[in-house]
Amino acid sequence: MRNSTIALALATALAGCAQNQPQPQTETQTTQATSSQTQTQTQPPQTNAPAHAEIGKPAPDFTLNDVDGKSVSLASFKGKTVVLEWFNPSCPFVRHNHEKGPLKDMAARVEKTGAVWLSINSGAQGKQGYGADATKVGMQKYGMTNPVLLDPDGKVGHAYGADHTPHMFVIDKTGTLVYRGAIDNAPDGETDLGAPFVNYVDAALADLAAGRAVAKSETKAYGCGVKYAD
Repeated sequence: MRNSTIALALATALAGCAQNQPQPQTETQTTQATSSQTQTQTQPPQTNAPAHAEIGKPAPDFTLNDVDGKSVSLASFKGKTVVLEWFNPSCPFVRHNHEKGPLKDMAARVEKTGAVWLSINSGAQGKQGYGADATKVGMQKYGMTNPVLLDPDGKVGHAYGADHTPHMFVIDKTGTLVYRGAIDNAPDGETDLGAPFVNYVDAALADLAAGRAVAKSETKAYGCGVKYAD
């Protein structure tokens, strides 16, 4: 009787051990596991492409119509310094800058040096300041003579990352974006804590004219939000 009990206990223990042993994989399971590991190892790393133009990189080319329907291409100004100004004729910040601030006569002054000044209205249909008619009214009101281009689908504005009016960009003679940001450090016409007034675009243009790298290549733009399509 005692021998039978011992035999039964031993058999039970051996059965338990057998259940706990790892089962060999089938050929199909092995192939699937190997394939999964290979895919994991060979999967390309994730990259975060820039959402818009980068300082020090070629400025995105574009072709837009001006308020009279004439086609204007950035590429046609190769070899010239180009200033881009995002524009909304009804924006209070634009109005202040064009009536009392640096933008009152700056485009005409810059163009006398041989540089190009292009204003761009990326307002969508149904939005504040949209279209050729409203833009023409603003141009006449502010005495603007430089080309103002229309970007109603917002493709050019998004390519540059323009998010305010005014939002300023400077492109050097090689087609490289060298400045992006505010026109100056006085959003309300006055600087913070009485700091010296700085026209960032003038400073960037002066650096380029002197053959220097732009000392301050990016600042935080201020103004109204660009009225893109929803």
